[in-house]
Amino acid sequence: MSTEALKQEGVSAIPPQELAEFTQKLIAALKTVYDPEIPVDIYELGLIYKVDVSDHKDVAVDMTLTAPNCPVAGEMPRMVQEALEGVEGIGKVTVEMTFDPPWTPERMSEEAKLELNMF
Repeated sequence: MSTEALKQEGVSAIPPQELAEFTQKLIAALKTVYDPEIPVDIYELGLIYKVDVSDHKDVAVDMTLTAPNCPVAGEMPRMVQEALEGVEGIGKVTVEMTFDPPWTPERMSEEAKLELNMF
């Protein structure tokens, strides 16, 4: 099956094991970025809504902030892009900010809730 046929089928041309390893590297990179006002990384806070990986390992990220008026709103996409660009083998990185749906504390992982004593 050709790469184009795989794309139409919704199947990645990247072998599953390689994609899984690449995904773990992306998550590790995302976990190095912190909201400066909260001592938890943006991945565990649930600020990352979507990460798409193309067959050429270009990465597109949809993310949000805890509040639209967050003081780092202008800087955060660049911080995420720079963190991801450090992942070996990555292609072009695009980070888009969205506030739909709005972030809520329910998006946080159990780890983040524990760190912030939210139980």
